[in-house]
Amino acid sequence: MATKDFNPFHMAQTQFDKAADILDLEEATRQLLREPMREYHFNIPVHMDDGTVKVFKGFRVQHNDALGPSKGGIRFHPQETADTVKALAMWMTWKCSLAGLPLGGGKGGVICDPHHLSLREQELICRGWVRQMAKNVGPLNDVPAPDVMTSGQHMLWMMDEFEAIHGAKYPGFITGKPVGMGGSLGRKEATGYGVIFTVREALKEMNIKPENTTASVQGFGNVAQFAIELYQMLGGKVICVSCWDQNDQKSYSFRKDNGIDLKELLKITDKFGGIDKEKAKKDGYEVLDGDAWLEQEVDILIPSALENQIREDNVDKISDKVKIIAEGANGPTTPTADKVIESKGIFIIPDFLANAGGVTCSYFEQVQSNMNYFWERDEVLGKLDVKMTSAYLATSDLAHKKKLYMRDAANVIAISRVVDGCKQRGWC
Repeated sequence: MATKDFNPFHMAQTQFDKAADILDLEEATRQLLREPMREYHFNIPVHMDDGTVKVFKGFRVQHNDALGPSKGGIRFHPQETADTVKALAMWMTWKCSLAGLPLGGGKGGVICDPHHLSLREQELICRGWVRQMAKNVGPLNDVPAPDVMTSGQHMLWMMDEFEAIHGAKYPGFITGKPVGMGGSLGRKEATGYGVIFTVREALKEMNIKPENTTASVQGFGNVAQFAIELYQMLGGKVICVSCWDQNDQKSYSFRKDNGIDLKELLKITDKFGGIDKEKAKKDGYEVLDGDAWLEQEVDILIPSALENQIREDNVDKISDKVKIIAEGANGPTTPTADKVIESKGIFIIPDFLANAGGVTCSYFEQVQSNMNYFWERDEVLGKLDVKMTSAYLATSDLAHKKKLYMRDAANVIAISRVVDGCKQRGWC
């Protein structure tokens, strides 16, 4: 989330400016792509369980839809800001483009904390969000999805409200729905698995076997859990994970030298990805400060929490042993820290490449919902592997040919495709 000294949208613009210079974009094109095409700010009044009325602030940003309908999640977070949503929408534009999807970038959010809301109150926020946006979202112009602290249940409430307003069935209006209600098999695994598909390809290029590597992961939500699952299936060993502790309002890292037991940890994890630290201690885990995940002597770091996690003030804590940083989160590394990582020779798999599995599978769900025909899980994950591998190889190939940092190569590919779409439409 944005803080007083960190603006994620300015960070996204800085990244764009660097790629725009490489591409030598003209000023009008830069102006078009540096800002969202549309953004909506609105209030959601909710009758709370205690009889009071509380007003929640909601957002939806549609950054660019030259390549297709806007696509992007809706997050619930007490520190949500308009600038965070704008940054995430921009990154979604590049992510969809790099993955070769016929979609643009969007993002939404509500300033709230689901930890302190009943299910009824959360449902009213979801329905209120849709009532505010019903004319400006839909299967043909903007398709939402889950994000931080939202789930398939939230998406189902939103779909139900959208269908009630429009008087018809629109399962393709939203993705991340429960299986059996228009959701896709493989969707819950998609983002985490996608991260590891790209890690697998990077290790191939380095001629390193996964079973000879170790990793440290920030976050223990959906993305991190399935990234750990597939990484361990490939033979890798995760020795440290970190997560937020709601009771203490701080994060902790959980370390075990001989490797974490994923099933063991999941038994003591709440629905928000928080690990019970007292039970973890009893299970033999060393409980460390929340930033300790970054300092581990491992081969691979996988930040899978929020933006602004690897910064100028902590980037030097990264061990010289680290070979790969795979960004499961959006915007976890600041531009200043990026320069240090590049100078250290650490191979980075940038966020909108590494975590594109989620939106790719969301696209698959959208297609399945619109045609009312659903694929089996292995088919979904097989298609996902093909898409992720293709995007990784295209980015790596350009990086090698032009001697570019991987983030710059990904930006150049993604932005150039959006620029071409805008020019063909006559927008610039």
